[in-house]
Amino acid sequence: MKTTLSSKGQVVLPSAVRRKLGLLPGATLEVALEADRIVLAPVCETPRPPTLGLDRKTGLPVLKAQPRTPPLTSGQVRELLSDFP
Repeated sequence: MKTTLSSKGQVVLPSAVRRKLGLLPGATLEVALEADRIVLAPVCETPRPPTLGLDRKTGLPVLKAQPRTPPLTSGQVRELLSDFP
């Protein structure tokens, strides 16, 4: 894959790479020089768990995602809803 360096020194990571690594806007990356290569690696941050709240209109329980919370998988959704009436 190729990308371009902007006049401000910014690099856009292809969306396929961001999805594969679960990178969201604001993610922190470690920058390293290895010989003549630039290496970017995500800094492992402890994901914040979603919090349980109530929907203002319906009063039903809802999960509120915290910033930088990775998206839920369908398996996680099924597990969360397993006790739902």
